[in-house]
Amino acid sequence: MAEGEKSIDGLELSKEWLEAADSMAELLSYLKEQVPQIFCLKKEPSPQEEEELTQRRLLHPLECFLFGEDPQEGLEKLKQGSTSSQLCGRVFKEGETVYSCRDCAIDPTCVLCMDCFQDSVHKSHRYKMHASSGGGFCDCGDVEAWKIGPCCSKHDPGAATAMVTDDCVLEPELYERAEKLFRVLLQYVTDFLVWEENLELSPELQPRTKDNAYYCVLYNDEHHSYDHVIYTLQRSVNCNEAEAQTHTALIDKEGRRAVKRGTLRSCQQAKDLIRSNSEHISLQPLRVEILHAAVMAHQTFALRLGTWFQKIISYSVGFRQAFCQVALETNTDGDQPCLISRLMLHDARMYKGARKIVHELIFCSMLMETEFKRLFAIEFTKHFKQLQKDFINDDHERSISITALSVQIFTVPTLARQLIEQANVIKVIVDTVMELLREHLDVNDRFFFLGYNSDKFSRIQVIFHDLRYILISKPSVWTEDLQTQFLEGFKVFLGLLKCMQGMEEVKRQFGQHIAVEPEWEAGFSLQIQLRHILAMFQDWCSSDDKILLLAFKECHKVLMQCNNQPFHRKATDYYMCKHILHVRPYKVSQEPVSIHLPISRLLAGLYVLLCRTGAIEHLDDPESYDFTQLAEYPLRCVVLAAQVSAEMWRRNGLSLVSQVYYYQDVKCRDEMYDKDVLMLQIAASKMDSNHFLMLILLRFELFDYFNGSCSSKDQDELIQWNRLTEEMLYLIIVITGERYVPGISQVTKEDVTMREVIHLLCIEPMAHSNLVKGLPENESHETGLESVITKVATFKKPGVSGHGLYEVKKERMIEFNPFFYHYSRSQHSKAEESQKKRRIQESNDKALRPPVPPPFCPAFASIVRLLCSDIIIHILRRVLQRAAEDRATHWTEAMIQRALHLIGQALLEEKTQLEDSTVEEATFDFSLKARRIGSEHGKSVFLLLSKIKALPSLEAQKDMVKWVLQMFEIVKCLREKSSPTTSMSVETTKPEESAQDKEKAERKRKAEAAKLHRQKIMAQMSAMQKNFIESNKMLYDNMPESGTQGEPVTATESAMEQMELRVAIGPHRGSTPAEREVLTCILCQEEQEVAAQAQAMVLTACVQRSTVLTQCRGKIPTNRADGTGTSYPLFMPPELAVGTHTGSCGHVMHATCWQKYFEAVQNTTRNRLHAELIIDLENGEYLCPLCKSLCNTVVPLIPLEPLMFNYENAEIIGQHLTLPRWIQILSARIKGLKSVTQDNDCNTEGSGVDGDTGLCGEGQPDFRSILSYGVQEPRKFSDSIVEMLVVCATTVHRVGLQTAPNELCPRVPLMAWNTCAFTIQAIENILQEEDKPLFGSLQNRQLAGLKAIVQFSAAQRLKSSQAVIQRHFSDMLGVLLPVMSRKNTPSIMEVDFFHLLVGLVLSVPSLYQEEAVDLQPSAVSSAYNHLHILHVVTMAHMLQVLLSSTDFPAVASGEETEEARAAAELCAMVSQHTGRLIPDVSGSSVAERVKRGIEPFLRCAALFFNCLTGVHPPEELSSSAVTSQGQIEALCSYLAIPSNVFQLFQEHRDSVTPLLQRWCGSPAVTKVLKGKIQTVRYPRRRNRLIDLPDDYSALLNQASHFQCPKSTDDERKHPTLCLFCGAMLCSQSSCCLSQLDGEDVGACTAHAATCGAGVGMFLRIRECEIVLMASKTRGSTYPAPYLDDYGETDPHLGRGNPLHLCPERYRKLNQLWQQHCILEEIARSLEVVNVMFAFEWQML
Repeated sequence: MAEGEKSIDGLELSKEWLEAADSMAELLSYLKEQVPQIFCLKKEPSPQEEEELTQRRLLHPLECFLFGEDPQEGLEKLKQGSTSSQLCGRVFKEGETVYSCRDCAIDPTCVLCMDCFQDSVHKSHRYKMHASSGGGFCDCGDVEAWKIGPCCSKHDPGAATAMVTDDCVLEPELYERAEKLFRVLLQYVTDFLVWEENLELSPELQPRTKDNAYYCVLYNDEHHSYDHVIYTLQRSVNCNEAEAQTHTALIDKEGRRAVKRGTLRSCQQAKDLIRSNSEHISLQPLRVEILHAAVMAHQTFALRLGTWFQKIISYSVGFRQAFCQVALETNTDGDQPCLISRLMLHDARMYKGARKIVHELIFCSMLMETEFKRLFAIEFTKHFKQLQKDFINDDHERSISITALSVQIFTVPTLARQLIEQANVIKVIVDTVMELLREHLDVNDRFFFLGYNSDKFSRIQVIFHDLRYILISKPSVWTEDLQTQFLEGFKVFLGLLKCMQGMEEVKRQFGQHIAVEPEWEAGFSLQIQLRHILAMFQDWCSSDDKILLLAFKECHKVLMQCNNQPFHRKATDYYMCKHILHVRPYKVSQEPVSIHLPISRLLAGLYVLLCRTGAIEHLDDPESYDFTQLAEYPLRCVVLAAQVSAEMWRRNGLSLVSQVYYYQDVKCRDEMYDKDVLMLQIAASKMDSNHFLMLILLRFELFDYFNGSCSSKDQDELIQWNRLTEEMLYLIIVITGERYVPGISQVTKEDVTMREVIHLLCIEPMAHSNLVKGLPENESHETGLESVITKVATFKKPGVSGHGLYEVKKERMIEFNPFFYHYSRSQHSKAEESQKKRRIQESNDKALRPPVPPPFCPAFASIVRLLCSDIIIHILRRVLQRAAEDRATHWTEAMIQRALHLIGQALLEEKTQLEDSTVEEATFDFSLKARRIGSEHGKSVFLLLSKIKALPSLEAQKDMVKWVLQMFEIVKCLREKSSPTTSMSVETTKPEESAQDKEKAERKRKAEAAKLHRQKIMAQMSAMQKNFIESNKMLYDNMPESGTQGEPVTATESAMEQMELRVAIGPHRGSTPAEREVLTCILCQEEQEVAAQAQAMVLTACVQRSTVLTQCRGKIPTNRADGTGTSYPLFMPPELAVGTHTGSCGHVMHATCWQKYFEAVQNTTRNRLHAELIIDLENGEYLCPLCKSLCNTVVPLIPLEPLMFNYENAEIIGQHLTLPRWIQILSARIKGLKSVTQDNDCNTEGSGVDGDTGLCGEGQPDFRSILSYGVQEPRKFSDSIVEMLVVCATTVHRVGLQTAPNELCPRVPLMAWNTCAFTIQAIENILQEEDKPLFGSLQNRQLAGLKAIVQFSAAQRLKSSQAVIQRHFSDMLGVLLPVMSRKNTPSIMEVDFFHLLVGLVLSVPSLYQEEAVDLQPSAVSSAYNHLHILHVVTMAHMLQVLLSSTDFPAVASGEETEEARAAAELCAMVSQHTGRLIPDVSGSSVAERVKRGIEPFLRCAALFFNCLTGVHPPEELSSSAVTSQGQIEALCSYLAIPSNVFQLFQEHRDSVTPLLQRWCGSPAVTKVLKGKIQTVRYPRRRNRLIDLPDDYSALLNQASHFQCPKSTDDERKHPTLCLFCGAMLCSQSSCCLSQLDGEDVGACTAHAATCGAGVGMFLRIRECEIVLMASKTRGSTYPAPYLDDYGETDPHLGRGNPLHLCPERYRKLNQLWQQHCILEEIARSLEVVNVMFAFEWQML
């Protein structure tokens, strides 16, 4: 009924409104009544209740009004008539993964959401993924954003019916109603969102009676920290800490919160208190407002309407258009801007929650409609300056500022062009920047950033992004308007550059060091922001010749107006080599100079474009440009860099060094250093070459030095001159040789990138990411690397660690230029070093020749004249002469190297010219001048070269000199067109030596090569040998010396018998060979033999709880300290839920050395910062002194007793000691012992045995008959071994049971046996997993650790009270002999039989204990004890396997074997005892099933007995070539079990039948068979890490759909995947904190406690890294096993390349876990990374 009322109510209301004269006033009066009744009442209603009321009383009537009928019906009609939108428009939350396609996106801001990407063509392209900073939206369906594939399959218009044109599809009256309603509501929303504190409610909303109810509202800001606000609230509005925290969290999330409700006066008091309390923490008080309750209610509803609008707009295109129409229409009175502009202009004063709603409204309305998007863009541009100013003064992040919308508008190419034409957006943006930076201008109108506010400055820089967006795609067609407006914008931009030209000039310090480092970073961050914008302006200009010419002239005009660093002296004449240069003097080392010359550099760029496009032809009056003047400033800048490099500016401090570094660095060089070189090349092509070189000498302040008119004795000055000469020669090399610029020579962008890559790879092989860092990016963050890399390099895949590397191809090496102009100093020397090495390896000479450069374009062809000018010859002669005179301080090797390179360049140029034209035409005459000038004094370049060839100090350059002289010969022959040497090409020419020398050299070379070859082969051999010894260590360790097998073997004994001895137990057991073990202590380096009576030697070890083998992940049984409850640790449940693993790194110490070391560690570590993160001293942890593995105890080494087994004796005893007899004797002994312990006075012989049930035998056994089968004295151990046994046992007990240390606890021996059994099971699991043979494949450390643990567990009983061990033995035996069981003895389905076997075998000797004497069983008794225990346990285990199996394998019916028959018999027997509950299957399939099931048990038993007795196993178990059948047979023979295991039941039928009956009759067995209890299947499931998808984006997809179970908000989460069980957790989030041992821990820590017993391995999906955890306080990160195509991991998805799973690395992680090395890995990584601040791992 209520339902009906509700709808009628809404419909009737809407009818009333419709019929009213002024329906809108009616609507408002309804809101006036209702809104305050629903929101902001005195009592806080629940959010659900509030929402329900809002829906029923407010939104439903509004919808009825809109549709004019029931909204459901109205919607149905709409759906039939409309089509879905082609745009996706999903708005991104912060942290959401977004994708961009590098092949198809128009620019990098075009992105797809996860779902659209998965369904798009771009999935197979080169995509990039990254986390969104929030606020953008998905561009799927936007044709202008993508070159191809603009729509995913969901938004593809072709898939639906052909798109209906975007005409309004609503009925006219519906549209009219919508417009009417939207107008009122949007006006209402706007009024309340732009509300000022002091405003009064408008008359139509003024309530009839105004209550005195006010709210004190606190707003979010970015100045005060969480703690400040919590502190302030506690002080001001008396709330407790929890409430204050809630308030603060909500203020941070929503942007504001009402913290007090009350009268006006009480709110005013609270406001004053909050302000005063917050003011003295930070200088700014918190923003607090007092709002009337009614206003607060309307504001809350206005926000709710925001989301309602979004819902309504999504129903239909018509609604969207109506909304946009209303939002953008201007007021009739015209003084107020449109509604959306009002909201935008008030954005910075709105709080977070309101902003988000407004932005989302804009996204889903204006930005989804092309026409309205244009209108909105014009509005946005109109208010651009004001919006930016507000943003600069606001303190919120940009992602929640309205200015962030620029990326949605300015990046659309058509829109950008319209905005330039209609609103000149370029001018608007640059004007805004200029206005904001005006305060930083000095008197000369140049920027000066001293004392700037870095936060504000970084906000201003963001505006440059908008300019970049506008220029992203250059126009193909220029309209009139576009041309004029673009040039207008360009002029304004030049005005900005003019303020940078010559800013922040520096002057060289003399005498003393600079006092205050000048500010330089601001200037460079501006330059970095501008670098792409400058490139894009040039790109735009180049697309139209007319524009290019106008821009060039404008740029030149502005440059001529610049007045930075003028000359102060008149021009004078300078003379050198009969040439005169008339120029004004300027000394960089004495006068001011600036590194910022953006206009000069822009001009150089434009000039090259003019030459490239050929527009230079149309330049009016090209002679009027004075290139000497244009090159002046760039030349000064280059000289400044050279002088800084020559350390002449040391006193100017670091700021200048940094500026020069950035000037040449990859981030800035494109628009700085490279353009300066360009300008110098332009000048060189236009000036007389001699004059140009003289100008360079002058500015380098080397003119007098080369003119010979100055000399000096001052060492510092000589060093400076030398360094400057090197730099000056280097500059000439660069100007003449660097031609890889499109326009300077005929090269493409690809060629340029290729050359960069080759030179980077010539330094060393590099990873892809390093290459990308070394290359300049364009505005789309692309380097062009992928398109060229395969042409120049080969890729080497990575191994299990490290990353893939690129190596340069051999044939590309000839392009290597040692003086490549983008090399930094260190790169230059590295590259030279590695190339020389390479040439020696290839047995070439060491000459690094200049490569042949591409020819200059005609406009620049005259630059090569520099190389044959008189001045260059003069310079070279001077340099070479100094070397020939060999006065150490007057020259350097680097100088000669550069000179030789220049000569080489010149000769190559001459050779090229001579080959391309006739001798008469070739004007290049370097070789003639080099031979002629100065030859009369023997000082021509050519003769000087011959001189320096012999200098010992130039040994390194000898090959180069030889090559240069050869080149002279070749050029001479070319000139004379004679002599056969002309045909010799440069590469193949060998020095002209006599034939004899050649032969000698050849012989020597061959000898060298042979020697190298020999060395290589020897190295290989020794490596192989090492490898063999390493991998076959076991062979070397285990090879018995001949004859150690028992007595000396006589020749007559057949080999057969010796094979027989490979049995570990029973009457035929092999002997234990005597092996002396002499070990070296790693601490004192002394050797000692391991002996029972000697000083103890110990092995480092780490005990940890483990769930590696668990069959019930996530369930860890609780241990009750009182020992009741579960029967663990006496019995291990078959699920192996949690075990205790003891591992060792295999390093040995003396016990005393270890104790001293441990004390020292304790003392020193206490004083180390954060050492507790690595080692937990309280728990006895330390790092192994040698390998730094984490350890927490030591295991004493106990030698095996050598044993000669007495076979005759064994045989005799065997006839008596059959299984039934053995059971009787044991029962008698146990009963006797019980009575002795109960009643020590009564010492009668057979007191307990009389009533024994009639188990037949040779007379009744008595209490002591067990002793008659052989006893011996127990082993004696030295005190120190005994002490270490206790140390180890207590640690195992403490860690395994998580209790306080207590060496007297009766459970100590149990834990020792358990850790022994569990460690063996873990090792067997690893071997099985890696498919390795059982013996011979363990690492030495594993083997040593295993032997030590087994011997330690065996010796454990000697330290404990024998009565306790006897009790344990009888309890354990109760499982097998139900006669002896107690009420809580588990059934055979509830124990792990391997743990039971170890416990029984190691505790049975305690039965031999007598009161007066210590006895233990003799070797023969032990052999029988072991045999019988193993047989009974094996049979019980077989039954366990059989009862728990449901999936019997289908076996081909063939001949029924003996084995199948025995199996069938057993089956029949069991079936009879269990009431026919087991399935009826054939014997052969039962046999197969049971054998498979017990194999792991047998393998573990073999390992155990091997370590316990030392008997060598059969060969078959050490080879992986044997079949599994062969393995089982070998196992059975080693364990003295018939190879047909079912025979056991037949052999011992009499004794086993009653046992079988009892075993099967247990109620637990019946429950299992009826399926009431889940039980473990055998063989147990082997645990591996979960399967991960191959493509990482699948994981990201999973994470994006992850909903935190405990929170409903859409805040960013950190989904984290547990790799053990696949659970997805919400990490690092307050919503999922839980309590663990009384403290707060994060979801991962809590999960690790149950899933991995404290150890965890998690993949943080958004961060793409693995976290290893091992207890609450310890963890470390580890690279994820995902690699990109270049073999690199990508932590935090920084690069965003597609990632794929690397199986090898994942396998390594799996091994890390299975081998229990996670703790070790964490300790190592923490030890390496010195932790300064503790990371709270427990909060993950």
